[in-house]
Amino acid sequence: MKILRNGGHVEYQVPPDRPWLKFWPEGVPRHLDYPEMPLFELLSRAAQKWPENIAFSCRERQLTYKELDELTGKLAAGIRNLGIEAGDRVMLFLTNSLEFIIGYYGILKAGGTVTTANPLYRQVELRHQLNDTEAKALITNRDLYPLVKEVQTETQLRVVILTDAEENGAISLGQILEKYPPTPPTFTVRPKDDVAVIVYTGGTTGLPKGVLLTHYNLVANAMQNAAWFGWSDKDVIMGLLPFYHSWGGCTCINSPIYSGARVIILPRFDAEELLMRVEREKATVIYGAATMFAALVNSPVITKYDLSSLRYVKAGAMPIPPEIRERWERLTGVKMDLGYGLSEASPETHNSPLKKIKSGTIGIPVMDTDARIVDEETGETELPPGQMGELVIQGPQVMKGYLNRPEDTREALRNGWLYTGDLAMMDEEGYFRILDRKKETIKYKGYTIAPAEVEAVLYEHPTVKECAVVGKPDPVVGEVPKAYVVLNEGFTVDKEELINFCADRIAPYKRIREVEFIEEIPKTPVGKVLRRVLRDREGC
Repeated sequence: MKILRNGGHVEYQVPPDRPWLKFWPEGVPRHLDYPEMPLFELLSRAAQKWPENIAFSCRERQLTYKELDELTGKLAAGIRNLGIEAGDRVMLFLTNSLEFIIGYYGILKAGGTVTTANPLYRQVELRHQLNDTEAKALITNRDLYPLVKEVQTETQLRVVILTDAEENGAISLGQILEKYPPTPPTFTVRPKDDVAVIVYTGGTTGLPKGVLLTHYNLVANAMQNAAWFGWSDKDVIMGLLPFYHSWGGCTCINSPIYSGARVIILPRFDAEELLMRVEREKATVIYGAATMFAALVNSPVITKYDLSSLRYVKAGAMPIPPEIRERWERLTGVKMDLGYGLSEASPETHNSPLKKIKSGTIGIPVMDTDARIVDEETGETELPPGQMGELVIQGPQVMKGYLNRPEDTREALRNGWLYTGDLAMMDEEGYFRILDRKKETIKYKGYTIAPAEVEAVLYEHPTVKECAVVGKPDPVVGEVPKAYVVLNEGFTVDKEELINFCADRIAPYKRIREVEFIEEIPKTPVGKVLRRVLRDREGC
């Protein structure tokens, strides 16, 4: 891919021989002009262009773009007054809410870097992310605050802001918004260099690692998503994806703001509530994990509501069985788009043209994004259509690197390409298909689980000599964590005890669902665990 500079902008030019360009969807631009501007400028522009449009609503509350712009300006002023400087990291430890949006853009306007944390975190995970980012401040709610207090003394956390309460040791968000004017501080942003958001993704060798996404990365991906599907200020997006995740950040926050669209925030998934809100609010777009759509097509209320306002829905986070997609389209008459992304790419890289969706594929690369299949051993030789290799990607949305992980960064970013760790193939028309995973992470309901993180908890149990965790295929959730365990000589333990031991120490989605005792963990001659051998036993 050639990268051409045009004034203050960068143009990514995909080679003309890429086969998917022959099947490019009509009306979708092949190239976009990505401005080098701070991410928070998306909100400032939206407030100028659509001041009275409703930006976000949650239950009975709603905010216009003008109101959201003012509230985030007030929070930015307050954050600075609390001693948080430009470049400091501030954590959002919240469920989907209006306060999450205010916090996200308020931190950015203060010059801070947002780091988003999964609200299902327990002590180990929260402590790790706070220490890894060296976060100076955190925004959370009353329900999650006790967990913050448990780990705060072991971190650099100085300021805690509560969205819904006043407690000792914390500051009320409401008081900040009442006290300060909507005048954020001034500072300089280098959009291509400065990190706007740090999201965490499961690794294969331990605790989750921070993905460094620049202002430029996130603006580019917001524009790519909106342009591919033709989003406008008339669209109504169902905000179901977790906002802390890169996919939720793109499609439920940044891309709607770029488009002037309205987002209806649903803090949790309930099939009937979702369908009822689609009918009542005339929603036009739903993004969700494959498991959500599986639940919807199996719900007795799927045909009860009028879903004709939907232009399309998009399933992701894990492969969706073709039968689920077919049932959805048959029951609702609404097209289901297929795509692909990863946190390291902000996250979207592939989408399917709505007029030509191929089941079992992830579609084709989005505008200004190149992709190819390379030999998985050398990582260099580009393979022709029909051959399996590692999927590598290049584009304006690709991350700057990993936080505090120079070796991992060098491994993932090579010669301008992002090595995804996914084994894939491209067909003659340029459609891509994910075949297997070179990485060892487990995908459960779209969540990424690092086997080594779960294993580290298992090793704390006195009966465990060795263990290995792999993903066991599951038709509903994708994969569930299964542990193979070698016990210390002379010890016995009930399988349920080990399952419960882990459940008390890590997030619920990471807990082990099954334990099998074996005599020996298969390893390479140099001692590396052969997870592939264990996965083969599960029919992976």
